[in-house]
Amino acid sequence: MPSMEINESAPVIASGTVEIAAGPELVWDLLADIERWPEWNADVKSASLAGRVESGEVFRWKAGPAKLVSTLQTVERPTELSWTGRTMGMSAVHVWRFHGDGTTTTVHTQESWEGAPAKLLPRMMRKTLQKSLDAWLGELKTAAEAGTG
Repeated sequence: MPSMEINESAPVIASGTVEIAAGPELVWDLLADIERWPEWNADVKSASLAGRVESGEVFRWKAGPAKLVSTLQTVERPTELSWTGRTMGMSAVHVWRFHGDGTTTTVHTQESWEGAPAKLLPRMMRKTLQKSLDAWLGELKTAAEAGTG
């Protein structure tokens, strides 16, 4: 399956990178276990995946005030996981990439938002998205290094 890319021309884009002292399989598996996100990610209130972790599968989740419906796009263990989603009049593309040497993993994530709210309030939305990605990366690092999963 080809790699997914964010929309580089979207009004709201954010990205982040973190080094994790765990192998890429463990880190990927932790992120791919969608229904367990609330166990390690404080922003995620609930998450449910009807099918398997594979391209085209839909999952529903709540993060902060948002109720999201997302569709898995690229599912390539242990190098990439991406999804698209919609909420509150916006569409999003979220891409996670994992590069590791077996004992450490560099995780890079980027996300784009487009739609009326993103066009109306791009600076505020960008700040919100960056804060969210930074929190995800920090919590993923903490959970992976604790051996959660």
